[in-house]
Amino acid sequence: MPETCPQDIQWFRHSAPYINAHRGKTFVLMLPGDCIDRPNLGTIIADIALMVSLGIKLVVVHGARSQITQKLSGNLEASQIHNGLRVTRKEDMLQVLETVGATRIQLEASFSNGLPNSPMYGAHIKVRGGNFVTAKPQGIIDGVDLQHTGKVRNVDTTGIRAILGDGGIALLSPLGYSATGEVFNLNFADVAVHTALALNADKLIAFNDDGPIKDESDQIYRELTLLKCEKFLSHQKAELNKSNTYFSLKACHQACDGGIARAHVISSNEDGALLKELFTRDGSGTMVYRDSYETIRRARIDDVMGILNLIAPLEHEGILVKRSRELLEREIHCFTVMEKDNVVIGCAALYPFSDKTSGELACMAIHSDYRRDGKAAKLLTHIERQALKLNIEKLFVLTTQTAHWFIEQGFIETLTNALPVERAALYNYQRKSKVFVKTLKSQ
Repeated sequence: MPETCPQDIQWFRHSAPYINAHRGKTFVLMLPGDCIDRPNLGTIIADIALMVSLGIKLVVVHGARSQITQKLSGNLEASQIHNGLRVTRKEDMLQVLETVGATRIQLEASFSNGLPNSPMYGAHIKVRGGNFVTAKPQGIIDGVDLQHTGKVRNVDTTGIRAILGDGGIALLSPLGYSATGEVFNLNFADVAVHTALALNADKLIAFNDDGPIKDESDQIYRELTLLKCEKFLSHQKAELNKSNTYFSLKACHQACDGGIARAHVISSNEDGALLKELFTRDGSGTMVYRDSYETIRRARIDDVMGILNLIAPLEHEGILVKRSRELLEREIHCFTVMEKDNVVIGCAALYPFSDKTSGELACMAIHSDYRRDGKAAKLLTHIERQALKLNIEKLFVLTTQTAHWFIEQGFIETLTNALPVERAALYNYQRKSKVFVKTLKSQ
């Protein structure tokens, strides 16, 4: 009889489909400062190096929050945290820069380790960085001036892709630079999400040291749809808003909401958690996902042509008001698209009014091949959730030929003078569009 195959050999064979699937893909990995000071950093680094060896293009965004807190703890004036962001004073910036630099050097040294009899032996990992992140100040929030705390303005994807194309790891620190030469302290999760979206990465992966994410029955969440993740964050915000779990999940939600197909939260305490999550069927952490086959996401500038092609027949029939490419490019931030196999099959725009409690749903269109599949209602639900996030209570829509459908979705016909003044002034009396309104309610 044949000998029983060792378990490690079976594991390696079963991982082959995942190795093939991930080769050549781009992942953005969030490594918080808490993880960098842990004794098991060496094994985490070794697992990251193995991913590169298997052909994965990797961007590592590191944090330094705990290190900065410790560095500033000796100051006479305590460091202030507002809405999860540190108020970075001008006089603290030198210490912040020293701390971030030291943390980065520690990581670079870890990637350089190549001692015999260690997992890193022969790895020869190239780690590269630079001024890839342009930033701007957060400004004053709720009356609090965050001073030298900034937010991401732009990411140099060309520079990052050059590093990845050369087989190296792009290492990004939580710092950003302005056109005036200023340096801003950034939230590393913000850097990671913006980088993932700018690169159109295949995955965002966040290390978390709070342990497994569990439901009310103490069962581990292995998967969370975008909607379930949103509800979980909303219900647990009071308890989790100071935890790594909350910020990790929030980053995953933001990434998926922006179009990333899969995002993962994994434990920094579990040995091999990264490899288990990526190369085994059951994984080890919590995956936040959206259906990559059919996706609803915020529109990007490169969606303009797809939207124009979608709405052109409806404009020709007089169902939609004609929009020029220039206008669409200016208003693309208001649009949401539904795509299937990377083709735009639906779109809708949400325009908030100046009263901040009402908005208009406009330019809603579904490709003719998909109008009987309930996709319009699905897109509308997504827009309504967006509106609720903006505290919009009333959603208006103007239509000439789809009145019955909107009535079926809970809209009620109203008079033109019910529109906010700014929209009523632009009403086209030649089209004679009917006006409908829907009062939105939180779920």
